[in-house]
Amino acid sequence: MAKKAETQAPKSAYMALYRTYRPQTLSEVVGQDHVTTPLRRALENNKMHHAYLLSGPRGCGKTSTARILARSLNCEQGPTPDPCGVCESCIDLSATGSGSIDVIELDAASHGHVDDTRDLRERAMFGPAKSRYKVYIIDEAHMISPAGFNALLKLVEEPPEHVRFIFATTEADKVLPTIRSRTHNYGFRLVPVKILQEHLAGVCASEGIAADPAALALIARAGAGSVRDSLSVLGQVISGCGPEGVTYQDAILQLGMTDNALLNETIDALIDRNGAALFQVIDKVIESGNEPRRFVTDLLERIRDLIVVQRVPGAAESGLIHAPEEVVEAVVVQANRIGPAELARAGDLVSRALTDIKGATAPRLQLELLMAKLLLPAVDDSTEGLRARLDQLERGVAAGVPLAAPPAAPAPVPPAQVPATEPAVNKPAAQTPSIPPAPPKLSKVAPKTAPVKPALDNPAPDKPAPDNSAPDKSAPVKPATGTATLASFVSMWPAIMDALLKYSRVAWMGFTESTPLSFEKGVLAVGVKDAGRYNNVKSGGHDERLRQAILDVLQVDCTVDIVQGATGKILAEPIADDIPHRDDETTQDVTGVDLIAQELGGVQIGEIELG
Repeated sequence: MAKKAETQAPKSAYMALYRTYRPQTLSEVVGQDHVTTPLRRALENNKMHHAYLLSGPRGCGKTSTARILARSLNCEQGPTPDPCGVCESCIDLSATGSGSIDVIELDAASHGHVDDTRDLRERAMFGPAKSRYKVYIIDEAHMISPAGFNALLKLVEEPPEHVRFIFATTEADKVLPTIRSRTHNYGFRLVPVKILQEHLAGVCASEGIAADPAALALIARAGAGSVRDSLSVLGQVISGCGPEGVTYQDAILQLGMTDNALLNETIDALIDRNGAALFQVIDKVIESGNEPRRFVTDLLERIRDLIVVQRVPGAAESGLIHAPEEVVEAVVVQANRIGPAELARAGDLVSRALTDIKGATAPRLQLELLMAKLLLPAVDDSTEGLRARLDQLERGVAAGVPLAAPPAAPAPVPPAQVPATEPAVNKPAAQTPSIPPAPPKLSKVAPKTAPVKPALDNPAPDKPAPDNSAPDKSAPVKPATGTATLASFVSMWPAIMDALLKYSRVAWMGFTESTPLSFEKGVLAVGVKDAGRYNNVKSGGHDERLRQAILDVLQVDCTVDIVQGATGKILAEPIADDIPHRDDETTQDVTGVDLIAQELGGVQIGEIELG
């Protein structure tokens, strides 16, 4: 429990909490055991160095520790890690004491010039008036000019026996290296929220004030790891609280923090993709007078908690999350309802919004744009956007939410049956926002659809006799097992995609814009559009689902080999009759595009108009 300073101010005078509860011994310094433990041992063994450099964030105990060291060195029972508190030196150096003539505190921001350090050097030669040591505590030591440090260097290196130096700074790297090398360096750290909350609870108990643990957690967060700042905030809340003590609502109103209920509404609306609820939250934030940047900061912290809960079992118990129990319970429930890719994307967007909203002339508009981006991963063509969409689809399937039906694929037509006058591009079918476009027809990817002319060195197998009893000659014929060709796969690919959809929607999305490339020795090479789809279908084992769909449609069992890109290679076989062969009689007259096609195997795909 926090202890008040031994000497109290008159009851009629109010003293700030950070002064009232300033630590008086090393054991009372909060959250800096890595510093206080070795210093206690040095005092116990009477092996104190002549100069110390204490560095670290503001409000973490550097100056208080310097005063405790001066008190411990000059105590009548000392040097001791536990000053007696009753001798003249201890009383003078207490939090409410008048100070000691032999302990000189200097602020380098106003005493950092070379003339100031020369004056200090001259005064240091005189012995202490009534204490064991003359102790110089130099605060904000990084503000001493280079000339001032150089004037002080010799004294710090070889001081008189009765002089001790203690430098305190928030920026140790700005202290002259020659000075740092002659001191013992101790780095202070920000205090964890949990330790700060316990310390604040002890202060409230000592003051006889009831305090809601949720409110103390909020105050500790506002203190941002600084003991002094946390006590200042606590003093502000106490001064404005009612007879019921420090309540959560009092802390929310006075500090401008975001209510956890509002954060819960935001995350729940994001999970449910409820745009109306999200924009109502923004209206509440603005109408209640909350600072928009503060709301974005708190939202980012909540998203961080969700990510930690997903990745670390027992995160609250291990101290990775500092929040009231009811908030932790809500976070755990929300983390189970949203995918990790959605959370990662949301965290990235909110983090960027935190920078954009600083100094914005229309903060409400910035918040509303942020919510619109969070709601629409479908317009994000990045890898994060794709993963977020997959998360949403999988979450919807797991929850039994019906998804929009995919657009009907056009009836497959064999290459030989396509009229020569059919246009090269079909009209796009109606699509829903969550379903990718249907795979293209053969007429869209092949400029000519004349019958395939077999290569001379690879004669086609004998054709079976035609069956005149067939009811419909225009319907595509499924090849028997072992007799499939690449043209068979191309013509039946839309039907294969329909069959694949029945097995897995995710697999169907990955192969939507795929193309059969080659079929040799029972291996079907399938080209997919980009690296993202390639990685998804490869890592998800979707090639096996495609194999099963092919087996259902064509009764052909084959091995699927997924290839990234190169989908244009499919054009080579359907227009094989148009490619000049090296054995043709007119080889000597072939030039231009025909020569490239003959010698290099190139395929003319049309001109690209730029601009």
